[in-house]
Amino acid sequence: MGGDFAPKATVKGAVLAQAELVEGCSIVLIGDQAKITDELVRQHIDPKTFEIVHAPDAIGMAEHPTKAFVKKPKSSIAIGFKLLQEGLIDGFASAGNSGSMLVGAFYTVKSITGVIRPSITSVLPKENGGVGLLLDVGINADCKPDVLNQFAILGSLYAEHVHGIINPKVALLNIGEEEGKGNLLCQAAYSLMKDSDEFNFIGNIESRDLFGDRADVIVCDGFTGNVVLKQAEAFYALTKKRGIQDEYFDRFNYENYGGTPILGVNGTVMIGHGISNAKAIKNMLLHTAEVIDAKLSDKIKNAFQG
Repeated sequence: MGGDFAPKATVKGAVLAQAELVEGCSIVLIGDQAKITDELVRQHIDPKTFEIVHAPDAIGMAEHPTKAFVKKPKSSIAIGFKLLQEGLIDGFASAGNSGSMLVGAFYTVKSITGVIRPSITSVLPKENGGVGLLLDVGINADCKPDVLNQFAILGSLYAEHVHGIINPKVALLNIGEEEGKGNLLCQAAYSLMKDSDEFNFIGNIESRDLFGDRADVIVCDGFTGNVVLKQAEAFYALTKKRGIQDEYFDRFNYENYGGTPILGVNGTVMIGHGISNAKAIKNMLLHTAEVIDAKLSDKIKNAFQG
């Protein structure tokens, strides 16, 4: 029931994803059973195609994340996390209230022991056809150096085990390439990262290098990362507004990626964009399956507790 266009877009996206998932994978729809059933019938899909878990309440996009999660235990988000916590589903994805998704993750499956701050990422399309990752992009506006160092570990594991990037190159986003550049946070983080044997640190990069091949994982605080992400989204919108058709710029369309995992929690939790249409929902669900198959949460747990 989450997202600006639910349940129509979420149900249609689930139908599209189910058609592409490998045999043995199934999607559980959590929400108002009558509305979900009506939407499936409207799309000429047998409701028995999906397991439907009734959740009569929904958390609105503008509601206070913590209050809504606590006061609405029968919401699709609250019930989804309960199912994930009990091991009845392998991953939980939603385009609903992102704050409540974060609260739910921290209250139920909780952070992996040793992880100071879980993080979310954004895909950066590379000009050479590959992808890079930027983290954090919003949930950690203020960070300390040891948190940025952990982002490097989280991002490196995600890049390697889900995106298939061997020995990913990790960089620190800064205002200069030389060691000693930047604010106190970046200077201190660099000192922690430069001698690490937990990831392949290549040093500082500037924002003009974000879409090149110098780095695969770019680390920054969530305030900076969110500014970069929103600027990239605005640039893509400008290309569409001006009628520019370009294969590379088309890769900036959020619909192609759908959602991002919360890295550092005990389980697969995916957050999608609130404006997600059916294509974005489909890709979020397909990516959820990839993260589950990669056993990413277990690999992060081993890295931090090994």
